[in-house]
Amino acid sequence: MHQSFLSETGIRRIQDIGLWLLAAIHVAVLASLVLVLGMLSNANAQDTACHGSNLLDEMKAENPVAYQKIVADGDKVKNGKSIFWKIEKPGVPASYLMGTMHVTDPRVLKMPEGAPAALASAKTIVVESDEVLDDKKAMAGILARPDLTMFTDGTTIDSLLDKDDLALLETTLKKRGIPLSAVSRMKPWMLMSFVSLPACEMANKGDKTAFLDKQIAVDAAAEGKTVKGLETFAEQLSAMAAIPTDMHMKSLIETIKLGPKMDDVFETMTELYLSGNIGLTMPFLKQVAPEGENDDAGYAEFEQLIVTKRNHNMAERAAPILASGNVFIAVGALHLPGDEGLVELFRKQGFTVTAMN
Repeated sequence: MHQSFLSETGIRRIQDIGLWLLAAIHVAVLASLVLVLGMLSNANAQDTACHGSNLLDEMKAENPVAYQKIVADGDKVKNGKSIFWKIEKPGVPASYLMGTMHVTDPRVLKMPEGAPAALASAKTIVVESDEVLDDKKAMAGILARPDLTMFTDGTTIDSLLDKDDLALLETTLKKRGIPLSAVSRMKPWMLMSFVSLPACEMANKGDKTAFLDKQIAVDAAAEGKTVKGLETFAEQLSAMAAIPTDMHMKSLIETIKLGPKMDDVFETMTELYLSGNIGLTMPFLKQVAPEGENDDAGYAEFEQLIVTKRNHNMAERAAPILASGNVFIAVGALHLPGDEGLVELFRKQGFTVTAMN
C-alpha cells in the first residue's frame, strides 16, 4: 500500500464517500448479515418513507460555479450518460448490460425503457453474485471467512474509538435497532453500512423487500433460466477488507456526523441514477467532500482497489458467457462508465456496445 493512500487528505476524502462504497459493493451481503443476526427489530421499521433533497438542485441555485464544474467534469466521463446498453457482435445474438443500484427504492426497481423486454427474451441472466439466490448458502460462505467481516484477534470497536465517538456510534446504532454489544466485533466498514443507508432502506431490507438485482435473479431462476454470477460475496468483502482499518474508522465516524445530510447524498445519487447521468456521481461526491479535489493520487488508488480491479475481473468472467449471446447482465451502475468501466472493457473484447436510453 503506497503511503499516499494513507495520507490524512486521502482519509478525509474517503470519509465523505461512504455511500459510494455502498453503491460499489454489493449491499446484499450487508443486508443478509443483518437479517441473519436478527439485529433489526420491527419496532424500528415503522417509518419507511425516505427523506432527502437533491443537493445538485440546491447547488445549481446557490453555487452555480460549483454546479457547472460538476457538470463539466461529468461530461468528461466516458460512457457516463446511460445505465442501459446493447452488446453486439456479428453472428451472435444481442445481449444487454444494465446498471443498477442495490437498493429497494420503488423508483429504482422500475427498470429503464426497453430493459424489461430485453430481460424477458434473454436466456442467461448475469448478476454480480448468483449467491443472492440462496441467502443461507451465501451466509454460510461469508461466515466461513469471519476475518473479512469480524475482528478475529480479540479487537472490538470499543477499543478503537474514544469515549465521545463510541457514544455517538452507540446512539446511532440504537436508532436503527442495533445494539452495539451485538456488533462490537464487526469491522468498521460493516458498521458504516448500517449508518450510511437511510433508515427507510434498512427498514425495507428488514421487511425483506428485494432490491433490483436480487429480484431479477430470483425471477429468472423461477422461470428456469440460467443465472450466473461474476463474483462471490467473499471476493466483494475482500475488496473492502483490503482498505486499512484506520481509514474505515475515520469514515465511520465522519459518516455518522453527516447525519441527515447522508439522506440528501443518497437522494441525489438516486436521482442521478434515474436520469441515467451516472457520470456525474463521482464529480458530485468529490465536490461535497470537505477536502475537495486535493488528493487525486490517493483517491485514484482507492478507486483502483474498489472499482477498477473488480471491473476487469467481471469483464474477464463475462466474456465466455457473452460469447453465446442472449445474455442480460445487471451489475452496479458505477461499474459501467469510465475508461476502465465495463462498457469500454467489453468494447475492447470486440463487442459493439451502444447506449439504449
